[in-house]
Amino acid sequence: MEWFKKNREGVAGGEKKEIPKGLWTKCESCGEIIFVRELEKNRWVCPKCNYHFRIRFSDYLELLTDPDTWKEYDRNITSADPLRFKDSKRYPDRIREARKKTSLTDAVVCGTGKIGGRAVSVAVMDFSFIGGSMGSVVGEKIARAIERALERKIPLIIVSCSGGARMQEGILSLMQMAKTSALLAQLQKKNLPFISVLTNPTTAGVMASYASLGDVIIAEPKALLGFAGPRVIAQTIGQELPPGFQSSEFFLEHGFVDMICERKELRRTINLLLEYFSGNGSPRA
Repeated sequence: MEWFKKNREGVAGGEKKEIPKGLWTKCESCGEIIFVRELEKNRWVCPKCNYHFRIRFSDYLELLTDPDTWKEYDRNITSADPLRFKDSKRYPDRIREARKKTSLTDAVVCGTGKIGGRAVSVAVMDFSFIGGSMGSVVGEKIARAIERALERKIPLIIVSCSGGARMQEGILSLMQMAKTSALLAQLQKKNLPFISVLTNPTTAGVMASYASLGDVIIAEPKALLGFAGPRVIAQTIGQELPPGFQSSEFFLEHGFVDMICERKELRRTINLLLEYFSGNGSPRA
């Protein structure tokens, strides 16, 4: 008895083609697989669930400011190591790695530009530099951005994205809260508008200082906002916390945020606000 033998050759598989890296990405909220080029065209907002991906400072500058009007200031201010801090690595080494990774000198970029033809002082934080943490350099650069607004009598816009004060600088990082807040009080006395934009995340020392002091506070949808983590808050107040209490939507419902604005509408919204505030002496080109 002969066993059945298959003489026909199997179907030859073609050469396996690898998909180049960086063409597709997965939405962190809904899990949708998205073509990166389409995501870029949509301002890094998921077309399915409207989740706003975290973007770099340069993306916000391109989104907000008029073409060829941006001028950066204070780029070469750098952090020292006054506490000689070391955790898993030395603080200077951590700074050096962050600079190499991001091409930034610290977690905020400051300068001047125009929005709708109006001169503005702008500061944009970048989470990719040590979690957008606020150290003495961030505080100093924010302070100088406020001083430029005062000197030139122009509006101030700060886009925040931060995990809070930088622990490697201890009390020196917390001092930046008082310094920036005091300068913002001067801005208010001069009737110069400050528009604060909160992105995901804006927390801790940054939220407890300049990010929460805007004449108008705008938040991106579903951004994580707050001062401390849920467990710390629950233990402190001894109460169960409502779901989503650290979201933009919860903050809007309870009056802390003035509006939630989708990224594609952010420039138009700020331009309208500047138009409204233009009676305060903001120069227009």
